[in-house]
Amino acid sequence: MKKRICHWIFAAAGACLLLSASGCGFSLSPSDLYSLPQLPAEYTELNNCLNQVMAEGAEYAAPVSGNNIQPVQLEDLNGDGEEEAVAFFRNASDERPLKIYIFTPRGQTYEQAAVIEGTGSSIYSVAYEDLDQDGWKELLVGWRVNTDLQALSVYTLRSGEPEELISGTSYVKYAVNDLNQDGLWELVVLRADQEGNGVADYYSWNNGELQPRISARITSTMAELSQQGRVKNGTLADGVPALFVTGVEESSWMATDVLTVRNEELVNILLSDVTGVSSEVAPFCFLYPEDINGDSVTEVPHPVSTQTEAGEDGSSSHRIDWYAFSSDGTSEVALRTYHCVEDGWYLTLPDSWIGQVGFSRTTGTDENTVTFSYLDGETGETRDFLQITRLTGSSREIKAARAGQMVLRRQPEVIYTARFLEANNGWAYAMDEETLRGAFSLITTEWAPSDS
Repeated sequence: MKKRICHWIFAAAGACLLLSASGCGFSLSPSDLYSLPQLPAEYTELNNCLNQVMAEGAEYAAPVSGNNIQPVQLEDLNGDGEEEAVAFFRNASDERPLKIYIFTPRGQTYEQAAVIEGTGSSIYSVAYEDLDQDGWKELLVGWRVNTDLQALSVYTLRSGEPEELISGTSYVKYAVNDLNQDGLWELVVLRADQEGNGVADYYSWNNGELQPRISARITSTMAELSQQGRVKNGTLADGVPALFVTGVEESSWMATDVLTVRNEELVNILLSDVTGVSSEVAPFCFLYPEDINGDSVTEVPHPVSTQTEAGEDGSSSHRIDWYAFSSDGTSEVALRTYHCVEDGWYLTLPDSWIGQVGFSRTTGTDENTVTFSYLDGETGETRDFLQITRLTGSSREIKAARAGQMVLRRQPEVIYTARFLEANNGWAYAMDEETLRGAFSLITTEWAPSDS
């Protein structure tokens, strides 16, 4: 985690309080305790540099999106172990009002090393990546041109002055990855073409320059990608790196494209030559590609509706088939799960349950339950054999202690329990307690920056 200037304040203040309480011979007056601690000399000089910029009419203009949204950021840009200070400003009186100042540490002070200037309404995002592995981190800067347009520029400081490797290309999202496995990081920029179709532009290194290659079509429009869409770096079943691009249409359908490099060209291995769209289109279930089973391969979720009717709360029940794709576009099911997204958990389903088991969900006060059932081949009746419950509220511990309940997982405000019903006894595909515990998992949310 990067150090922040404010850390010095809290650390120094905490040290003062500890020394006061320790009785080690330090005598501090009340005025001493309430006075602000002194920052180290180098940060005082940095503050002077920043004040000088603001004295010339500038104001802080921090990036509004992504991982790095502080107005002043500390980053080792040249790999020497010393952190440069990157500060973001707007000076409305200038022709190019958006400014990114870079200050380099020099002993006990900071010196202004470079200024990157841009136009638009704001600095949308910034990322630091050593794309060409030369020890210098490039700056990937998203400029918000207007409400509907963002432009991406890539800068290097290897010569001492900002050099623009890519100049203001329009984009909605982008990703970096070593797709061609040459040890360098390539750039993929997602944008709309003149007809509004989704396009993935591919930039790779050649003689020290990022150069555009042949673009690839994607299924989603930029509107479908910008709202609930995701772009994820991942790995195919044959070990080839890939980008998984998921767009969502009106919260109803999701289309996933898989981009990889073949013969130095970016290709969409799921795009149909006949339909012009991905072969992987499914109902949207608030799930995205991930390594669901920990095998270092990225799987794509595909909901499969069961014959069980919707739950009492109106939610539909889905089995999720997770597909692993190879670089030739072929796939196989790597795992099947029941995902209860509403309650934050999922259950890995045994192969023997497929086609045999249905699900339904009921909700109550501080208690939501999913019931698993199977069709009795002899009687033709649906028999409930397992219930998994999410308990909240002040009485959750009491409810979790009810007869027949087993606790699967405890969270600060939630308890997950399970109960085997009578129909589980003697069923050919019954699950025991140990297997159930191993199959139960909590859904972990992977935070993704909004522009990449």
